[in-house]
Amino acid sequence: MPVDDAPEDDDVRQTYNFAPGSHGLIYRADVPDWGAGGRGHGNQDAADGPSQEGQDEQQGGIEPAKETKYKLQAMKWGLVPFWTKRNPDYGSVMRTINARDDSLAQSGGMWNTMKQKKRCIVVAQGFYEWLKKNGGKEKIPHFTKRKDGQLMCFAGLWDCVQYEGSEDKHYTYTIITTDSNKQLSFLHDRMPVILENGSDAIRTWLDPKRSEWSKELQSLLKPYNGELECYPVSKEVGKVGNNSPAFIVPVASTENKNNIANFFSNAKKEAVGKEEKQEMKAEEAEISQKGVMVEHDQQEQRRTVEQSSTENDAPIPLPMSSPPSPKAGSKRAHETDAETDDVSPTKAVKIEGASAPKALTALPEKRTGRKTRSATSNGTKGSPANSGNGSQRITSFFNK
Repeated sequence: MPVDDAPEDDDVRQTYNFAPGSHGLIYRADVPDWGAGGRGHGNQDAADGPSQEGQDEQQGGIEPAKETKYKLQAMKWGLVPFWTKRNPDYGSVMRTINARDDSLAQSGGMWNTMKQKKRCIVVAQGFYEWLKKNGGKEKIPHFTKRKDGQLMCFAGLWDCVQYEGSEDKHYTYTIITTDSNKQLSFLHDRMPVILENGSDAIRTWLDPKRSEWSKELQSLLKPYNGELECYPVSKEVGKVGNNSPAFIVPVASTENKNNIANFFSNAKKEAVGKEEKQEMKAEEAEISQKGVMVEHDQQEQRRTVEQSSTENDAPIPLPMSSPPSPKAGSKRAHETDAETDDVSPTKAVKIEGASAPKALTALPEKRTGRKTRSATSNGTKGSPANSGNGSQRITSFFNK
């Protein structure tokens, strides 16, 4: 796929533990902030929020026909709709990290404008899901990736919002989920929608000329039928802020240094001199006591708590402080579309923008005891960044 615009290589970084609220790379048609097609939002229901008129400086209706260009762009994970007046609270953002495929099949609703005019691809190496064992008392993280080593292309939606009193524009996205395929049904009953890179399906999904939702677009949202690899990985990935290439290496693999026997059996073969052997013994003692080194982002102050939901069983990052509830009158459309009982973020490994802001500091909204069907609260996994094996420049991947 062609790339006509992309962030500088120095502006993005690789992470093996990508959490909601972080900035990841998305691939989309280079269209105005109001999306593909004309500026208006067509037969948008009143419940979908106000028109985007006045949000952009550009004027006019239907764009003149021209060659479609595509771009890579850093966006924040957790979609904030364009009609939002103020920076939303933490709980609202956590409920929009995913969008259910069946909710897109319904007319109207929160996603109505985005599914017609603002479709994108979320680029990742793979995603994590937690397998519940012993009646849910134990959760084992599993990493899923393509068997051929190619990057994954998740179907997603994006939006651009400009809060009242601010000149800054904020770009955010959500990952679409569907029923799990047979291979992953043992793990969870939901998974991200994965499209094949360079396929007709991905061209159709991103085509800006298709500015109305159709059965053809809906038919693309289905379980992945390609070959995947899925295996248990280190539990350290369950703590927000932790980062290590070992997170995407199978626990039982001979390449996994967390397996001390594997690590030292390989290293001792290479240790020739007396000095090296002494160093190895000291390192062996240290690792036996402390485990393999895992880097932790010092700017990441959120704590991690366990949670389970109908969409995802990933640990959830919570803010480090407990600020007061959002002020009365702060506008948050479609509150009734959100699932108030389950907050289920997706854990992902992906390429993250270096300029990502600090973690959100608002607490999730209080639970009301009301449990409605959610179009937004999907616990699906995000995806990892390129590993050393088969790593490639992100622009090279799309130039195929």
